[in-house]
Amino acid sequence: MRTLIQECIAGIPMIVEPAARQEGQNPRDFARAVARGHVVIPANPVRPHRLSAIGEGCRVKVNVNVGTSGERCDLALEREKAEAAIANGADTLMDLSTGGDLEAIRKMILSFDVPVGTVPVYEAVRRAGSAVDLSADLLFTVIREHCRQGVDFLTLHCGVNREALASLKSDPRILPVVSRGGAFHVAWMERSGEENPLFSEFDYLLEILAEHEVVVSLGDGMRPGCLQDADRHAKSVEYLNLGRLANRALDAGVQRMIEGPGHIPFDQIGYNVRMIKELTNEAPLYLLGPLVTDIAPGYDHMVAAIGGVEACRHGADFLCMVSPSEHLALPLVGDIVEGTRAAKLSAHIGDLIRGKEGFRMPRERQMADARRRLDWKEQFSLALFPDAARAIHARDGDLDTCSMCGDLCAVKMMQEMFKDNPVLRSAAPQ
Repeated sequence: MRTLIQECIAGIPMIVEPAARQEGQNPRDFARAVARGHVVIPANPVRPHRLSAIGEGCRVKVNVNVGTSGERCDLALEREKAEAAIANGADTLMDLSTGGDLEAIRKMILSFDVPVGTVPVYEAVRRAGSAVDLSADLLFTVIREHCRQGVDFLTLHCGVNREALASLKSDPRILPVVSRGGAFHVAWMERSGEENPLFSEFDYLLEILAEHEVVVSLGDGMRPGCLQDADRHAKSVEYLNLGRLANRALDAGVQRMIEGPGHIPFDQIGYNVRMIKELTNEAPLYLLGPLVTDIAPGYDHMVAAIGGVEACRHGADFLCMVSPSEHLALPLVGDIVEGTRAAKLSAHIGDLIRGKEGFRMPRERQMADARRRLDWKEQFSLALFPDAARAIHARDGDLDTCSMCGDLCAVKMMQEMFKDNPVLRSAAPQ
């Protein structure tokens, strides 16, 4: 059976047409972008759901992580968090559960009508008892199970190899490894003295992924965990590894995207994004943040949104939601809502920068016109988050202006001054 990439080389597969239409793209051109590896469509055939294409010519997408931990495991809470994420604009979900009945939790997350990703090494380590007791056979068994159950994309830390570990030792960092999956592989390699099986047996991994039409998200296990570590060598060694692996995946007909780059100073974002894109032949880039300061715990969702806009300006395609509880605790529903909204705002600004919607996009123009007319109902209907806007405006009663300016409203003053001007009176979007 041919993979989606192989089908796109031969023609226009059925799944490509609706995905292309959603992005305002020509299906033939879209199929070519998939064939070149510039676009991925995470859609495991086992589980029908709405499509969410990621990459060149697509809207910037947002992923939201949910899932239990060893300290807190509440299936109902995770369902509520997933519902809140989708209600606030999440395009995909990732189940990062490490506590409780992992298969039951995953089955619940897979019931939602969006693409779903997982990190199989989490479950594999739980089954093994510890990272150092993990075996290659168990890891590949769990990967197969996730594919068979309908997971659409898998984060796999294939670039965390012995060369990357050597660079970590020769050029030490304040926080050696902050990726949980990356830490598992580093611990296993250090204890066993062997190579990461996801790297040494990458061709076998590709066979599994091709069989199930699952996208590999090549994980950033060596991403820096603080600004001071951004210049250390380990992440660059991993970039080179991911570039080689990305090309091998494309040659095998397996869809892939790349993760990165972690905690990065603002002025280094563009360089890192462009480097990853160049090394991976313009593969879709999936990133958390990047976080551009380390001293704002409780507001890391805002820090990530700032970094995300700059990353989108240079080519990032897929933002992973960061919640206010990042670095502090397992997110609650309110954290998911705030984090998702911050990421959606970042993605929207990214679309404007990339010209996907265009500077004169209709919705932006319509909002300007609604504000000129002081049409609050229209403003709320156009807002990204209408419930928040409506609640704030209603705090001081049903006013025709905002209560900040009241009777000194500049917009109302200009309305009166130019009421006889036919150009300014026109409400039609252009």
